[in-house]
Amino acid sequence: MSASVSRRTFLGIAGGAVSVLGLAACGGNNAASDDANTASGDADGKTYLVATDTTFAPFEFTNEAGEFVGIDVDILAAIAADQGFAYELNSLGFDAAVAALESNQADAVIAGMSITPEREEKYDFSDAYYDSYVCAAAVDGGDVTSLEGLAGQKVACKTGTQSASWAESIKDQYGFEITYFDTSDMMYQDVLTGNTAACFEDYPVMAYGVAQGNGLSIIGTDEDEFATPYGFAVMKGKNSELIEMFNTGLANIRESGEYDEIVAKYLEA
Repeated sequence: MSASVSRRTFLGIAGGAVSVLGLAACGGNNAASDDANTASGDADGKTYLVATDTTFAPFEFTNEAGEFVGIDVDILAAIAADQGFAYELNSLGFDAAVAALESNQADAVIAGMSITPEREEKYDFSDAYYDSYVCAAAVDGGDVTSLEGLAGQKVACKTGTQSASWAESIKDQYGFEITYFDTSDMMYQDVLTGNTAACFEDYPVMAYGVAQGNGLSIIGTDEDEFATPYGFAVMKGKNSELIEMFNTGLANIRESGEYDEIVAKYLEA
């Protein structure tokens, strides 16, 4: 599936970007950090620009205190601290984040980005940091309780996502039309107001929303063909040292238990 968008779309959304500067302590006692910087080129003095989504809870979102938080946000911070590199996190929206990467205005993307064969032709991915699959959801307690109930209806999808690809693959089978949105919250609201009958989303994101009382209920899933892991991405052939540091740091925080603590913080709260 395509993950590209126009430059105009990127510039329009990027104008309202939220920036978060993450600075890790360099020259620490972590041997893995020293090895990674030696093997892939010293990252000291460079600040990597990392683009992300705006609303994709629990992976990235703004909490009630106005803080930009989430699994992706915390994992990146933990890995940067472990590996001793600096980064600036720009919250742009998924399409705009990918556009920033492709136009050399970002060095990497972390945004619940599914690793697919099509994307691997354009991007280099880190090791998978989360396994996901896709689902559909409708208004809780409403008339639509299964995919069969979508016949003759319109559904909402987020542009450029794996869940949108699933919807596109089954729309003829179930007889629905697709309306596309740039953000998850926009498509959720469209379903809640009755403009569309259901929305398609990554399962952990929807399950989190349902648990938080978003007014929706899951009516179908695909845990096989459209089950994909999430990865940290750079353009193919670029910033290989950043991918290496991400992979080393990810292995280290998994081993230390910090990874499990981050995931539990958002999914088991």
